[in-house]
Amino acid sequence: MPMTAPMFIGKLNQLADAGKISPNSRVLFVNDGSKDRTWEIIRELAEKHAECIGICQSRNRGHQNAVLAGLMEAKDRCDITISIDCDGQDDINAMDEMVDKYLNGAEIVYGVRSERKTDTWFKRTTAVGFYKLMKLMGAEIVFNHADYRLISARVLQHFADFEEVNIFLRGMVPMVGFPSETVYYERAARLAGESHYPLRKMIALAFNGITSLSVKPIALITTVGIVFSILGVILMIWAIVQACLGNTVAGWTSTVCIICLLGGIQLISLGVLGQYIGKTYLETKHRPRYIISARTWEKEERHWIEEQDS
Repeated sequence: MPMTAPMFIGKLNQLADAGKISPNSRVLFVNDGSKDRTWEIIRELAEKHAECIGICQSRNRGHQNAVLAGLMEAKDRCDITISIDCDGQDDINAMDEMVDKYLNGAEIVYGVRSERKTDTWFKRTTAVGFYKLMKLMGAEIVFNHADYRLISARVLQHFADFEEVNIFLRGMVPMVGFPSETVYYERAARLAGESHYPLRKMIALAFNGITSLSVKPIALITTVGIVFSILGVILMIWAIVQACLGNTVAGWTSTVCIICLLGGIQLISLGVLGQYIGKTYLETKHRPRYIISARTWEKEERHWIEEQDS
């Protein structure tokens, strides 16, 4: 953040000087309940730079909820928002084209990677597999797009009506509708730190996105169940015919293989159904998706209120 904050401030001032955004625009940092000095750094930035403000969540709620918290905090104070990670990988110069497309009528502008030269073969392969799997499972997402996007305040007002706790912004934003455009850019290497999305988290993110946006896995389970039921009936007829002909054998190996195969499919099916039931259970509780414990501007607001009361 200390390395990328000057870049964000510089781009903000550049866009303001060009007359594309208001001089009152701000860079809003979101601290996702970090246990390091992140919130202290944000407060220091807010004190030194008028362009910087920040919010702090009461606990870590995950990347998606952190982005959502920032968007919901800004929706009543702006005309547009641009969400971007602080690792310096996303090209901030793409913001110029994003704003231009908004001024030309687009309500949502997706930042999309034009290529993956900086990724390893394994990372590139798994990422492509991630998007293909999401599409296959019925989740509407933009290929090679993460969470670098411009969203108008009008879209955010409607997006606030989405009240689910289990969120996947890459799939939820396209569901809102409104005119959208795409901006392509090259992604650089991280300026600092390590990626928080190893293979394990990528798989979890894909599974969360699929089960949050689509019921296709349930339909797939039904199809697989029908297919294996038909195969089971065919095998039963074959077994009866073989028994009548006196050709039956012990068949221990085939029996064990069939039991293991069907048992594995049943357990996977129960696991997928359990995920949907668990998410339904969590949604019925209507718990808050995030809780903001502090804002950098609260001190000024309290001082203003005290002056008004006195």
